[in-house]
Amino acid sequence: MAASVSAVVSLPSSKSTIVSTRTSSLISPERLTFTKVPHYKNVSTSGRLLSVRAQITTEAETEAPAKVEKISKKQEEGVVTNKYKPKEPYVGRCLLNTKITGDDAPGETWHMVFSTEGEIPYKEGQSIGVIPDGIDPKNGKPHKLRLYSIASSAIGDFGDSKTVSLCVKRLVYTNDQGVEVKGVCSNFLCDLKPGAEVQITGPVGKEMLMPKDPNATVIMLGTGTGIAPFRSFLWKMFFEKHEDYEFNGLAWLFLGVPTSSSLLYKEEFEKMKELKPDNFRLDFAVSREQTNDKGEKMYIQTRMAQYDRELWELLKKDNTFVYMCGLKGMEKGIDDIMATLAAEDGIEWATYKKQLKKEGQWNVEVY
Repeated sequence: MAASVSAVVSLPSSKSTIVSTRTSSLISPERLTFTKVPHYKNVSTSGRLLSVRAQITTEAETEAPAKVEKISKKQEEGVVTNKYKPKEPYVGRCLLNTKITGDDAPGETWHMVFSTEGEIPYKEGQSIGVIPDGIDPKNGKPHKLRLYSIASSAIGDFGDSKTVSLCVKRLVYTNDQGVEVKGVCSNFLCDLKPGAEVQITGPVGKEMLMPKDPNATVIMLGTGTGIAPFRSFLWKMFFEKHEDYEFNGLAWLFLGVPTSSSLLYKEEFEKMKELKPDNFRLDFAVSREQTNDKGEKMYIQTRMAQYDRELWELLKKDNTFVYMCGLKGMEKGIDDIMATLAAEDGIEWATYKKQLKKEGQWNVEVY
């Protein structure tokens, strides 16, 4: 532990001379023992009496430096969380509920809009909870809430800040006993009729909030209904006008689905590309219909590999943000691509990714 020595020399007059503090690195602090009580001694110089006060302090006794407050790169200002909780949810109404996948798609996905009357002030990238009607037969209690990423911008699909939208896939599968099982909340939501009530909690989450920088590069990696937060981003970027936000950066969306009839919001995204071709790039990965040059199925990580070096160069910039939402399986494939590219530059990917996360530039919400 380094020690600092300070001295004040007092002349027998109204003035004093302060001798500057000096820290010595020549003396081992382990060999020094000082009392914490200041020592005073009268000495004489040129016939004048001086009062010398010496005091020894250690680093531990000095005032700790002020903690530097971290400045977020995301749009966190005014973010509200958990305004409505399970015991006192907000009761909205279904205004619209429509299937957005083709009849031959492997599974149904629905887009739905609920009224909020402005009572659920959410931001792009947040989620809400939904409590399905009915009682859980396993415990005789009301069903627990399920979280869903919000698929609309903060002002909603109608632009009046009084609605919230979801993108929900109906869960239906056959278990090991050959019995068909239906997901409680997804089927409740997909079956809602306009006018029906729905219990909503939240909003929640800060992980997927948009970057503050309107000139940022925003890379979005989504599978299936994982497109929800990115639809909210892209509506704000390309379909809306805001006094305090005008997107001039690059938005690059990778969307992975099994079939063409499963492509969600395709017409909307193509319209955005038409409006701002220099600011929006769009790549689909249709696994059951497309292959790469090696004949491998076109998953989202397969499509990304076609742009691997370009993506890696973008990721080195401090205004590039990556968002991943959807099936957990894609995460490893994307990590493998980045690890290979990082290694070529002598960078350890796990460490670099950790730093990106710390800076809010690598954001993951998978299930």
